[in-house]
Amino acid sequence: MCYESDAVPPVHGAAVTPVREAGPLVLTAADGTRFAAFLARPERPSGAAVVVLPDNNGLSPFYEALTERLAEQGHPALALDWFGRTAGPDLRDRGAEFTEPGNLLTHLMRLTPAGLDADITAAAATLRDDGDGDGGAVGRPVIALGFCFGGRQAFRAAAERFGLAGVIGFYGYPDAINGSPGPTQLAGDFTAPLLALWGGADEAVPPAAVAGFEQALDAAGCRYRSVVYPGAPHGFFEQGAADTAEACADSWRGVLAFLAEHGAGR
Repeated sequence: MCYESDAVPPVHGAAVTPVREAGPLVLTAADGTRFAAFLARPERPSGAAVVVLPDNNGLSPFYEALTERLAEQGHPALALDWFGRTAGPDLRDRGAEFTEPGNLLTHLMRLTPAGLDADITAAAATLRDDGDGDGGAVGRPVIALGFCFGGRQAFRAAAERFGLAGVIGFYGYPDAINGSPGPTQLAGDFTAPLLALWGGADEAVPPAAVAGFEQALDAAGCRYRSVVYPGAPHGFFEQGAADTAEACADSWRGVLAFLAEHGAGR
């Protein structure tokens, strides 16, 4: 888990538009699974929509707030929950014990690539077809933005089958886990441009794993940018930590620049 229950995402300067509405909803994947999500719509949408992929704690207030920060910059944003298949779509039914390490690990071990793909696909389709509330902009480009476990899934979503305009991953472990291939092993399938953001002092993602991922992306001819912030720990994208303020600000600028570059003219 990247973020504690009281963590909040950083703010990027002044809002360029008010948030027209924000709130929870339930989505249905192609296999019939219902799962929780949170959608924020800007008053004046511009550019790409964003699927926010949380850490292994699933949908939390941090990611709900992040959708609103993105909407303030003109980007419709939807954060999804990973555990519809194992814990149902109602977050209120879970209780505080859900995030205890043993319980959470049980749910994580039951996740499958097929289920993750189905949920990401359903979330992207919801944004793509959502429009502006007035019948406009249906079919806008969608970009995935993920953190930790969600960063790993964002990298995977660069594959052509997702139809995304780009993917952004913060500190997503890229190598194989327990024999299951990771983004490094899957790089040959990637077609969407990719932005990878890392903490140089992140003990969860060692430099060798980052280097191996970059080598795999190079070998596959992928379009990507990889940025390491020296001294930054895992989970550095958080408001209020003075020692990571520069990494927060620069990575925010990088995210918004990526959204502008790959969400324009489509």
